[in-house]
Amino acid sequence: MPGTTRPSPAGPITTGARRRRTARRTARRRAHRRRRVYLLFALATAGALGVAALNTGRPSGDGSRAGTATTKGQEREQEPTPSPQRREGRSTLTQEESASPETGNVSPKPSRTPKVLQHGNGQFETAQASGKVYGKGSKVRRYVVKVEQGTDVSADEAAREIEQILADKRSWTTDGRNAFQLVAQQPYDFVIDIASPDTADRICAEGGLDTHGEVNCDVGPKVVVNLKRWLTGSPEFTGPVSEYRALIINHEVGHRIGHGHETCPGPGKPAPAMMQQIYGLKGCKPNAWPYDSKGNYLGGPHVP
Repeated sequence: MPGTTRPSPAGPITTGARRRRTARRTARRRAHRRRRVYLLFALATAGALGVAALNTGRPSGDGSRAGTATTKGQEREQEPTPSPQRREGRSTLTQEESASPETGNVSPKPSRTPKVLQHGNGQFETAQASGKVYGKGSKVRRYVVKVEQGTDVSADEAAREIEQILADKRSWTTDGRNAFQLVAQQPYDFVIDIASPDTADRICAEGGLDTHGEVNCDVGPKVVVNLKRWLTGSPEFTGPVSEYRALIINHEVGHRIGHGHETCPGPGKPAPAMMQQIYGLKGCKPNAWPYDSKGNYLGGPHVP
């Protein structure tokens, strides 16, 4: 009709076109994002497969570091110049640090814990070593050392080690009454036997003592040293095995010359040599010697 204003068809058409264009752009963006996701997933999958292929045949190490342990050859490739400290650490692994089927830990060297013969044949080899008198005491105690066959302990070497222990100024010669001499034949005052646990039990039982395969004894004319203690020491004694051997000899020879058991004199003090340290230190520090380097007796209260 004349004079009537009609809506222009261009408005609705333009709005619809805009909506269609917007929808197409949105669809393209979504498609592009999907393609990027697919591409990243494919690259990640390929990378994982490549790493798996490279790691084929490699030990996995322990549970806390799975996949990080290497064989010796691979280890040298990754660490061409390992430090001396690291090499030293590997050469002194303890039994607890050795390879375990439960944990999978890789140990480059076997444990050095010595093998202990549990049941020997009861036959002893007498050391052919002998020496001079040590100590200024009027009572010279002559002793011979014997080692049970099959223990892999040299009788002569053990005899020399025991001689050095009893000759030490921290041992019993400092009391001024006793002196000691290593001999290879009669006459002698007592014998020091190094015996397998079963044989030690048998000899000690002859004197009414129950050593239950673990400890030493002084019975009759014999000081009986349990091979297990001689080779491995004691879990309560933190020093080296050689020091624990000194404790064995000083303790048992102490009985031989008349000393009884003693206990800890106080927390932080040296444990007496006559204390049964294998059963616990009761606050004392491990100690193998009856005297200190100044000649002071390292004793404690007597045990009834």
